[in-house]
Amino acid sequence: MTRLAVVTGGGTGIGKATAGMLAGEGFDVIIVGRRPDVLADAVKWIGPQATAVTADAADPAQIPAVVEAVAGRTVDVLVNNAGAFLPGDEETLEGVAARWRANLDSNVLTAVLMTTALLPQLRRPGGKIILTSSIAAQRGGGGPYSAAKAALHGYALDLATRHGGEGITANVIAPGYVTDSEFFLGRMTPEGHQSRVDATLVKRAGVPADIAEAVRWLVGPGGSFVTGQIINVNGGSVLGR
Repeated sequence: MTRLAVVTGGGTGIGKATAGMLAGEGFDVIIVGRRPDVLADAVKWIGPQATAVTADAADPAQIPAVVEAVAGRTVDVLVNNAGAFLPGDEETLEGVAARWRANLDSNVLTAVLMTTALLPQLRRPGGKIILTSSIAAQRGGGGPYSAAKAALHGYALDLATRHGGEGITANVIAPGYVTDSEFFLGRMTPEGHQSRVDATLVKRAGVPADIAEAVRWLVGPGGSFVTGQIINVNGGSVLGR
């Protein structure tokens, strides 16, 4: 039977590139996101192996739609890519609380809920869990976004520890500055772009395909002995830790 991958945040950017790569590797791919029109465009781009599920992965009531789409099949790969940098008014304690909760929901709860729901169906042995973090988790600068992405590191280490004996691996990919995504939509200036490029050792921005290639390695034979790791894909903006 064809292998199955689930990719959250699969309609744009890194998630879309990852889903397209997995389809090219022969996987059936379920992409999950909140906007049906964006998902529909992504399915056309990925091809007939892709199926879209409209769901907010931070809402427990919407997760069963993804489980239903899996339809009892074994999940070989789960890529928890959903997440966003969410600004907010922090002039009051209420505003601080609202912004932190929103960032934690978007970046952490999405991964926790989807992983928990699909864990019973992950392949044993051989299942792969991948979480998309950020360079911000390691160098700060993003406020609650940095903290939320850092929380994924601890979560992945816990998953790796708890489920390694079942042959399931869990790893984090921490991208640096990546263009061709919606992350900086409306927030990036030419000066900001250049400063981020200058901060790399390779003097270029990343693109979603760079992250998808790291996923390709992790889900392939070469990644079978890799678990509990934070894999930096940032052009040298932050050196290895």
